[in-house]
Amino acid sequence: MISFYINGDETSVQLENEKTIGDVLHSFELTCEENNAAVIGISIDDKIITAELFDEIYNNPLESNTKFEFTVVTRQSIKDSFAQLAILFDELSIKMEQIPTEFQNGNTLNAVESIKNLADNIDRFCHLAALASLFPDTFTNSNINGMNFKDFFEDFSPILHDFEDAMKNNDTVLIGDLSEYEICPRLKSISEALKQF
Repeated sequence: MISFYINGDETSVQLENEKTIGDVLHSFELTCEENNAAVIGISIDDKIITAELFDEIYNNPLESNTKFEFTVVTRQSIKDSFAQLAILFDELSIKMEQIPTEFQNGNTLNAVESIKNLADNIDRFCHLAALASLFPDTFTNSNINGMNFKDFFEDFSPILHDFEDAMKNNDTVLIGDLSEYEICPRLKSISEALKQF
């Protein structure tokens, strides 16, 4: 029996006239578009389908025991994730503003924890921004401080690089200055931009 899994959950799917793997993939893509969703991963019979394999398997006939697994993201789930990140970046901006004080008071562990959270959440934001590009009608006009996400991060990137260097050199004064005067305001800007979703 042909089986379908979406984000790990088995789902019942009614096939109509699909005869090949390509027919199924095409039908599924159309269904996703109708439901404001996008496929970000495909596995067939436990084999990950890369761009290179896609053309190779497209015309393969459907077998009675073919197993399809799709990783799908929806426009709404991206909006929800951006909303959560808006709150996190708000909280992080406060923590980054306090980094100089944390170092002065000998609370190095608190400062390091805040910095780790910063790195994790910027990484998460970049991943989400990439997924958001799958829904250009909704997210294309998004901007931070009048810049699109790409330009904003190109501007932010050198600051993060200087910050990373300051961390390697254990330069707590520079870490504090960058945290308070460069990173904190940008986190507030990201948070404000994400609230629009």
